[in-house]
Amino acid sequence: MDCFAGKPTKSTVTLLPMTAAALEDWLTDAGASHKSWVQANQYQAKPGTVLVLPAGDGHPAEALLGVEEGGKDLWSWGAAAARLPRGRYQLPKAMPADAANAAGLGWALGSYRFERYARKNGPASKLVLPAAADKGWIGEQAAALYLVRDLINTPASDMGPGELASEARSLARKFKAKVKVIVGDDLLQQDFPMVHAVGRASSRAPRLIDMSWGKAKDPKLTLVGKGVCFDSGGLDLKPSGGMLMMKKDMGGAAHVLGLAHMIMAAKLPVRLRVLVPAVENSVSGDAFRPLDVLSTRKGITVEVGNTDAEGRLILADALTAALEERPDLLIDFATLTGAARVAVGTEIAAFFTPDDALAGELSAAAVQADDPVWRLPLHGPYRRLLESKVADISSTGSGGFAGAITAALFLKEFTETDTPWIHFDIMAWNSSARPGRPEGGEAMGVRALFEVIRNRFGGTA
Repeated sequence: MDCFAGKPTKSTVTLLPMTAAALEDWLTDAGASHKSWVQANQYQAKPGTVLVLPAGDGHPAEALLGVEEGGKDLWSWGAAAARLPRGRYQLPKAMPADAANAAGLGWALGSYRFERYARKNGPASKLVLPAAADKGWIGEQAAALYLVRDLINTPASDMGPGELASEARSLARKFKAKVKVIVGDDLLQQDFPMVHAVGRASSRAPRLIDMSWGKAKDPKLTLVGKGVCFDSGGLDLKPSGGMLMMKKDMGGAAHVLGLAHMIMAAKLPVRLRVLVPAVENSVSGDAFRPLDVLSTRKGITVEVGNTDAEGRLILADALTAALEERPDLLIDFATLTGAARVAVGTEIAAFFTPDDALAGELSAAAVQADDPVWRLPLHGPYRRLLESKVADISSTGSGGFAGAITAALFLKEFTETDTPWIHFDIMAWNSSARPGRPEGGEAMGVRALFEVIRNRFGGTA
């Protein structure tokens, strides 16, 4: 990555991480000029703030970076990448490996720019990592997260179902995985009727992307990602404001591809399968309609409550296919409901699982990784809200409340097995810029989940 440099030069500036308490101790031993400079700038080492210390000749001598207590402060290092003057910087040589890895990843995330269509003015600073840092781990983690961001940020004109399949193929080539893609009417022949129903109105054919990697003898891990490359709402057409950000409705697909990158790069001992139903929810004479009754791969009939609740339909067929192999862990990601955003806001990944132990593992990993998630309840009594008078289940049900829960309960109908299952309902977007997290597409819960997978199935950090 071009945000890193291999070796320091004579002009390389050392970055000193400082908590507010550590700053006081540092000032007692600092020279008079540095003390005066810190005091003149009223620098307090608040997390993410930087202060360049000049040498006698006016050139930078060192730079201070305010960090959180505890050492693994990803986002302050992300802020440093954006806020420091152009130049080359290095971490202290004695920095512990885990802190250096967090600093390097934070720096990379803070250096991210989406420049497919226009060059953006941003920091041109480079960071020299110490020998203790795991440069390979940092690079692959950052590449995976860049992939998620890039896919989501790309407009639907250049990221339709076909282009999404091409991205999956590109990822598969890098790691020698296998990809099968079922396209158009072949979805009916191979029993993915709801994927076909949702995507058939578009001039860009729907498809089911199926990628596999790893040894057959290893534990089976299956990832399913919602790949609605653009969501007009279908015949229940969205207003223009609601349609504006719908290029990100394939964010679930982006997340599972990014997580797959991490898993394959780390060579975790799993048999990985990635399923992405990729569609465009469009309007035409062939569009599916409100109150249509759809058949499914599982054999359950579904009454369409609203054509703008299409993500759960395509996920249902993919989840059914996933469980036919009885994986040891099943995970899906989807930009599914506005109700989840109301519940937890835009910066937290809401998740559902009936498995309390798995929920605990994920919540603990999220704290460690500073990758916030929050468990919402699969409240069984709300299943009655999905009752239909003409089909086995309604896709949206009645009442207008608990929309994220009823969506998760709908998916649960297609996961009724002993397989541990997590469903993520995510924003996949930064509504405004924060340190290390520029406005635009964002990976949410991916780093925390990677740690859960690594801890469950083995492999090194």
